[in-house]
Amino acid sequence: MFSSQKDTIPSLTGRAGGGSIAIIGGGSWATAIAKIVVGHTHHIGWYMRRDDRIEDFKRLGHNPAYLMSVHFDISEIDFSSDINKIVQQYDTLIFVTPSPYLKNHLKKLKTRLRDKFIITAIKGIVPDENLVCSEYFHQVYDVPYENLACIGGPSHAEEVALERLSYLTIGCADKEKAQAFASLIASEYIKTKTSTDVIGIEYSSVLKNVYAIAAGICSGLKYGDNFQAVLMSNAALEMNRFLSTVAPLDRNINDSVYMGDLLVTGYSNFSRNRTFGTMIGKGYSVKSAQIEMEMIAEGFFGTKCMKEINRHMHVNMPILDAVYNILYERINPQIEIKLLTDSFR
Repeated sequence: MFSSQKDTIPSLTGRAGGGSIAIIGGGSWATAIAKIVVGHTHHIGWYMRRDDRIEDFKRLGHNPAYLMSVHFDISEIDFSSDINKIVQQYDTLIFVTPSPYLKNHLKKLKTRLRDKFIITAIKGIVPDENLVCSEYFHQVYDVPYENLACIGGPSHAEEVALERLSYLTIGCADKEKAQAFASLIASEYIKTKTSTDVIGIEYSSVLKNVYAIAAGICSGLKYGDNFQAVLMSNAALEMNRFLSTVAPLDRNINDSVYMGDLLVTGYSNFSRNRTFGTMIGKGYSVKSAQIEMEMIAEGFFGTKCMKEINRHMHVNMPILDAVYNILYERINPQIEIKLLTDSFR
């Protein structure tokens, strides 16, 4: 059941002062999450890499680069470009950086993360490591699984910023901590529920970006809505096959955290990955599409990581293979998608 109940700030780490929350990242999704959290807590820490962005934020009262219509009470925000300062002072850390940059941010750390409550809102995978974020924090920084959570579900930052009704799922091995944070961020426009399927939620968040690129490529090639529906149906089946292999448990792929996120990313005009794919389908090179977008399409990196992971898992994933062939092997999109369509029923 989704909940909209508000709550006071919980001690998510189980320690005194554990309710102090900081945002790590300065993009659109980080800004939307900051809006949600500060609306309840009236105080957050916020790490942004660039001092000039912080100064502009303080002067303007909004993020100078993303979601500029969202205004904040600056007195409620403790900004810093020093990640060590933020990590030392706050007990709950919400990571919202693009996945390709996560390692570079964390390399600056001199403060241990083990005793922090880490929430990842990163819908991507750590390149080179080929790990979803919770696995990365666990293996590299020794954060126990009960102190690791993720935010999933269909949630374009632009719609959250506009306070349009959205449904989020908080995944965590510790059900009480998941519920505490879910209650904290719930509101009239944010409905929440919890899950223990952290790995499944994270992998589905990676795969839906890959499938959104596929949807965009097909749109750029002028395939219609009828085919897009078949593509998304096959994408859901492919996602379920992979999740059932990598993290077998009794999940319902039709839940909004899986299917809902897949559909909104595959169909919405807000979707960076669909936009990126559409440009590829129209004939842009990967590099030219990336330059023109000026924003990260996580699915580009996720495609390569998932292809490498699946070399060991051996799951039948024709859509992933097709997107990989187009982006990395430079196979003509028209030829590759035609081969893909012949495999569908």
